[in-house]
Amino acid sequence: MKPNLEKYSGLKICVAVSGGKDSMALLNYLYLNAVEFNIELSALNCDHGMRGENSARDSAFVKEWCKQRKIPLLTFVWKDFDCEEKTGLKSENEARDWRRKCYCKAMSPQKLADGTLWRGVDAVATAHHKNDNAESVLFNLARGSGLAGLKGITDSQLNGLDSGVNLKLIRPLICCSRAEIDEYVRVNGVEYVEDESNFTENYTRNKIRMRVLPELEKTVGGAVENIYRFSRLAAEDEEYFDKLIADKGLIKLTDFGAEIYFCEEKAVFKRAALKAVYLLKQNVRDYTSEHLQRLFGLQFAENGKKFEFLNITAYKEDGKLVLCSKNILDEAFKIQPFCGYKDEEQFFCGELCEIFSAERLEKEFETLSRCFSYKLKILKFDYDRIPESAVIRFVKPGDKFRKFGGGTKNLGDFFTDKKIPVRIRNKIPLIADGQNVLAVCGVEISEIIKVTKDTVNVYCVICADYRDLNEKE
Repeated sequence: MKPNLEKYSGLKICVAVSGGKDSMALLNYLYLNAVEFNIELSALNCDHGMRGENSARDSAFVKEWCKQRKIPLLTFVWKDFDCEEKTGLKSENEARDWRRKCYCKAMSPQKLADGTLWRGVDAVATAHHKNDNAESVLFNLARGSGLAGLKGITDSQLNGLDSGVNLKLIRPLICCSRAEIDEYVRVNGVEYVEDESNFTENYTRNKIRMRVLPELEKTVGGAVENIYRFSRLAAEDEEYFDKLIADKGLIKLTDFGAEIYFCEEKAVFKRAALKAVYLLKQNVRDYTSEHLQRLFGLQFAENGKKFEFLNITAYKEDGKLVLCSKNILDEAFKIQPFCGYKDEEQFFCGELCEIFSAERLEKEFETLSRCFSYKLKILKFDYDRIPESAVIRFVKPGDKFRKFGGGTKNLGDFFTDKKIPVRIRNKIPLIADGQNVLAVCGVEISEIIKVTKDTVNVYCVICADYRDLNEKE
């Protein structure tokens, strides 16, 4: 086992170590070679608590091993983790996502509970190897993945995770086989603990590891090595397409979702669509070629057509598709009383709006506008014509709007006239009294609350200019 450490020379590397054979082999190898390659070594351990006392036993083993060698260790225990969900991890996917959050924490400097300073790291190293890579390739192939899913396991940079930290993952053992790691552990007397869950066939990957790969190796000698070689070629192809997508400017991430601009080159578009999906939600793994084909075909549908998949909704608009997470689209029907909103900065239904007197706005506009990073729409209205029963909410079925200087329309038709995309209509705060919409913030006020010669209290609602925002996106 001779992984190439030259490309990691000079880095602060934190090894994700469970106490199992693979991770202990990696930690031991880096420990013995850290000085030669100028690597500042540390480790982290995640106790999922999914295996009861055995999980705690493995973590204690790792702690003692690192203590004896004076390797800084960062330990995470699920029950102590700063997370809203306290019911316990229930699946391998949940455990993986939680580990990613732990890795992100390890990237940044911090003061630990015992008062010591954690310096932060440049990368987190995992012990994935050639056989793990073969499992991933076969698993993705069987699920109907496109070529992007066949590049296997590579060093990767994961951007925009929940913590806001850019996570760099490296895999120093990816060029090593299961047999080479076993031999290294035997020859060097590397201690480790066994995770009994690795030997159960309850998980698909375990079945591939225990049944499929051994039989494949018997039938086609060198299958794992050949799959590894193929995956590296696929990774090179994906790197080329990533550069092509960037050069063409096919993807844009906005406050409302990820946009994909039209492209009739199917191979390029599909890869852009997959990249957009991951930008929108990093842990989406269940995409298939069929999903990408449906997205490609959506380009040629009528404006407003949509396709729902993997908790994502894709909309066809002029010159682009817009992909939105369902959590962005499901905020409708939040209600706040309007009464009392006066000369205050507020988040109305999750969107930043401000309601100020016209007099104050004139004096302080420059200061107030700094709260926004985009073009504003200022709507003046007669404050005294807002009924006490009015609320601030999102769109509801049956909403009506009396246009400024015009007749009453269904709010949906008004949105259509104003070319407001369906995907952002649920994000626009409304001032409403029953089904009568008095103001579409950031768009237009109703005839009902317009300023007249008799108006005493002229106020303004300041919000993003949704029409301009959409056009620029």
